[in-house]
Amino acid sequence: MIIYPAMDLIAGRVVRLRQGRFDEVTFYDPAPADALRSFAEDGADWAHVVDLDGAKAGAPAQHELLKTLAAASPLKLQVAGGVRSAEHVAALLDAGASRVVVGSLAVRNPAATTALLERFGPEHITLSLDVRVEGEPMVATHGWQEDSGLTLWDVAARYPSARHLLLTDIGRDGMLDGPNHALLAEAVERLTHLEIQASGGVTSLEDLAQLTTAGAILGRAMWEGRLQLAEALHARR
Repeated sequence: MIIYPAMDLIAGRVVRLRQGRFDEVTFYDPAPADALRSFAEDGADWAHVVDLDGAKAGAPAQHELLKTLAAASPLKLQVAGGVRSAEHVAALLDAGASRVVVGSLAVRNPAATTALLERFGPEHITLSLDVRVEGEPMVATHGWQEDSGLTLWDVAARYPSARHLLLTDIGRDGMLDGPNHALLAEAVERLTHLEIQASGGVTSLEDLAQLTTAGAILGRAMWEGRLQLAEALHARR
C-alpha cells in the first residue's frame, strides 16, 4: 500500500477544510516545502498536494508554488485542484508533478477525460470521485454541492483504460470517524482494473490494517497528531 500524506494549500499556506467547506478552514504552521521535507524524512515516497484555490476557481491557481515544491522535493507529487483541460495537465506535469488528479471533468465530460488518459497515459492521471452513500454510492460534483445522478459504478465503467482512482466518502472526510470499509472493499472487488486510493476518515493504524486498497490518503488525523506518518508507513510497508 502507498501512503499519501496530504497537504492542502490556500494562498501558499497549509490548511484543512472540514467537509470541503471553505468557511471552515484550519491553518497549520509548517511551510509547504518544510512539510514535504518532513514527509520524506518520515519515509514517504509520495505526497498528495491539493491546490484549493484552483479547486475553487476551476483552474490551477498556485502553479508557481507547485513548480517550486516539485523541483525541491524528493517526493513524487500527486497534484489536484481545478484541473479541467489537457493544458492544465500538461502544465502540471511539466512543472514536475508525477500524477495529476482529474475529478469533476471525469463526471461531466467522459470524452475529454478519455483523451487525457490516452494523451498522457494512465500512470499520470488519477481519477477522483467523491461519493455520498445513500444505498448506492452516488457521485457528487461542484464541491460536493450537486448530485450527478450517477453511481460510482456508472462513472468508473466509462474508463476501462484508467489505472488510478482516488475514492472519497464525503461523509467521512475530515470527520475522524474511520473510513467506509464496506464501500472500499466493494470497490476493490468490483473495480479490478483500478488501483484505489482510500480517502476520508483514516484515523488509526487499525483503519489502515483493515484496508485492502492500493493506497490511502492521510489528512486531518496526521496533521493533528492522532496518527504519526512514520508509524503508518512502517505498518504498511
